Amino acid sequence: MSDNQHSGNWWIWKVFWILLGVTAFEVLLGILKVDGYLPAFLTEAKFLGLEWLTHIFIVLTLVKAGYIVMVFMHLGDETKSLKWTILVPAFILVPYLLFIIITEATYAYIMM
Repeated sequence: MSDNQHSGNWWIWKVFWILLGVTAFEVLLGILKVDGYLPAFLTEAKFLGLEWLTHIFIVLTLVKAGYIVMVFMHLGDETKSLKWTILVPAFILVPYLLFIIITEATYAYIMM
């Protein structure tokens, strides 16, 4: 971005409202889960050992993290190849590490 695009503070408010919207959606899903208003397939059906709702939370958290990296670490100003070089390994490794943790926790629970 050029200097005149960052001359005001409008962009920080844009980031604030986007992150607030995604976070509010996550909180709303959590409230609806506690109150029992979500469909059963989101809260009872499991995929890779977790409820579907948990997968939704993980994806939304990764989206927020990617957006924060793009804006506050100025990755959005870089070339597309550099963006992919930084974001793709994170989006592959984080779910993989979660899979390892969940698998080991399940094994430990079964062995008790």
